[in-house]
Amino acid sequence: MWSNARATIFKALGHPTRLYICERLQEAPQCVCELTELVGADISTISKHLTILRNAGLVRSEKSGTTVYYSLACNCLTQFLQGAEALLKRKVEAEYSVLT
Repeated sequence: MWSNARATIFKALGHPTRLYICERLQEAPQCVCELTELVGADISTISKHLTILRNAGLVRSEKSGTTVYYSLACNCLTQFLQGAEALLKRKVEAEYSVLT
């Protein structure tokens, strides 16, 4: 049962743009126009990425006037990304030690 839900989360994080969006949302909530500028993509593309992230439960949206702001739904994503970085660092260190 949980396997499919986990797979949905990992699929949502499996695209570099969506991962970058999550990294930016760690800093502060952002609107689509701000994310469009940061990523360098058009609004429809960013909106599609945000829909995938929202459907996976990774981000939430909050309307303020006519602007919708997106933020991380859970701070645990920050810890998860830090864990992924630690794994990558260990991998690089292991590969480096084999070469030397």
